[in-house]
Amino acid sequence: MGNTVAREDFEWVYTDQPHADRRKEILAKHPEIKALMKPDYNLIWVVVLMVLAQLTAFYLVKDLDWKWVVFWAYVFGSCISHSMTLAIHEISHNSAFGNSKAMWNRWFGIFANLPLGLPYSISFKRYHMDHHRYLGGDGIDVDIPTNFEGWFFCTRFRKFIWIVLQPFFYAIRPLCINPKPITRLEILNLLAQLTFDVVIYNLWGIKSIFYMLAGSVLGLGLHPISGHFIAEHYMFLKGHETYSYYGPLNLLTFNVGYHNEHHDFPNIPGKSLPLVKKIAAEYYDNLPQYNSWIKVLYDFVMDDTISPYSRMKRQLKGEVKQD
Repeated sequence: MGNTVAREDFEWVYTDQPHADRRKEILAKHPEIKALMKPDYNLIWVVVLMVLAQLTAFYLVKDLDWKWVVFWAYVFGSCISHSMTLAIHEISHNSAFGNSKAMWNRWFGIFANLPLGLPYSISFKRYHMDHHRYLGGDGIDVDIPTNFEGWFFCTRFRKFIWIVLQPFFYAIRPLCINPKPITRLEILNLLAQLTFDVVIYNLWGIKSIFYMLAGSVLGLGLHPISGHFIAEHYMFLKGHETYSYYGPLNLLTFNVGYHNEHHDFPNIPGKSLPLVKKIAAEYYDNLPQYNSWIKVLYDFVMDDTISPYSRMKRQLKGEVKQD
């Protein structure tokens, strides 16, 4: 059993990620795509409305029976919370205010973070940029599961538990794989979040706090939207590293399902990724794709050949620059 724990079983590859080369090809053939590389100012108003919606929900649940607090946390709060994490994903790419106002995006990310209950935005940006630059990079890309996850969550029941516990693994994994010194902005993110949580507790009590935190945990765990965590990069087909999803849940997730398109053009906001696919259809139409994140979750649990080990991994060469 001890030898099994130490076994490495990822799909090691010795080629560069495909996205940079495909981006060059597409831009050479379709230079009009460059016009899509601009901020999505509508993102600002959508995020503000989502924060207001959650504030309204915090007020409405404060006097409900606990069973209804739990019900609404899963049915409504989880959807808003998960959607907000993907708004933060957009903001991490400077999609709200553009690259020329990077700090405006950082502060706006802290604001968008508030209804999630736990500080997240600034740290996510630091690690997510590594994910794009060094996709699958050993010891750098914390989207790759740990060896323990691959070894232990190998049965159907354990894989189901792994899906339920995904938010905890995403929180803990960076500390295990690639810990970074804390920054001033992360401290400010933490202080802003604690202040907000204390204010909500003093205004409306423990049920509002529970609704907020439960919605975040449930929304990132066993939830239809969480299928995107697995759909994006787990190898259901050998040799294919990134997969797109073109189903209706893109409406709630800022088109994160257009994941090949996003990795090819990370500086194009989610709202414009369907246009990228339309313009460069010859590059995307024949790539493996999904139409159901629920089916992705079901197949991940039930397919005995798929596990957290089903990821491509690279030994990085040369200088590695991290945020």
